[in-house]
Amino acid sequence: MTVMRANADRDIDDALLRAAEALPPGAPVILMSHGLRYSPSIPAHCPHSHILSPRKPRCGPSWPLALGFRGEPTEGLAIAFGWEARCRLRVAYARAEGAGRTMGHLAARLSEAAERPVAMIGHSLGGRVALQAAATATPGAVGRVVLLNAAEFRDTADAAVATPAGRRAEFLNVTSRENDPFDFALEAMLSGGRRRALGFGLERSRANWVDLQIDDAATLDALADLGFPTERGARRLSHWTSYRRGGLFDFYRAAMCHPWALPLGLLRHHLPVRPEPRWARLWSAPGAVARA
Repeated sequence: MTVMRANADRDIDDALLRAAEALPPGAPVILMSHGLRYSPSIPAHCPHSHILSPRKPRCGPSWPLALGFRGEPTEGLAIAFGWEARCRLRVAYARAEGAGRTMGHLAARLSEAAERPVAMIGHSLGGRVALQAAATATPGAVGRVVLLNAAEFRDTADAAVATPAGRRAEFLNVTSRENDPFDFALEAMLSGGRRRALGFGLERSRANWVDLQIDDAATLDALADLGFPTERGARRLSHWTSYRRGGLFDFYRAAMCHPWALPLGLLRHHLPVRPEPRWARLWSAPGAVARA
């Protein structure tokens, strides 16, 4: 199997390490982490039968399939990482830190077994999990990290990137103005509005961090120029287009599996310098991105 499971409340399965050891040279190892409302212990809400399933679920995409994992050994190894997130936001936010440390330990073991850095992708609170994993893994164990509308604060993310392990990793922070209401809710509910979410990136620039606003016409033009045509059109409100917008997973796979082909400097050269202001999607008429 090129797609395997791991859960935060379970010990590392030796089969995962054996699969990593058996990978051919150059084959990627990718860890995938879900966000709020999923629970590996509840079949109806288990991420392993939904977005992290190796088969097409009843609704939404299969991340492994979208990333090109269809069962061939040469494709590499995708690991679906589950954790208990079917609870209130404040509780899930706290749990994500511990889940991230567990995933960081797993990433270190996988990297050692495979003799290559591990890539990560996480949505919403799964982005917080990935950030904590990248910060707590062995330095050099984590390569490229793709954050999809990460439910995290700027200061916490900056602290993670500043760790010895975080400085050795690279981060693509995928954001959208469609997600502004969710960022605002995170700020209001968990900090009383005193802290800012990652929707606009870190407070200070870092060489190993790039922001990518995927509902911005100029950004989509840049992706098309790089060979990744992406579905156009924007919604006023959406927390999920970072993995539902057509064409994005082709870019994510290339960014994680072939980071040498998409260095951060090349992305910065093509991408807009500044994101659109907060609430820009609410101010614009529906379909503004498509018309642009």
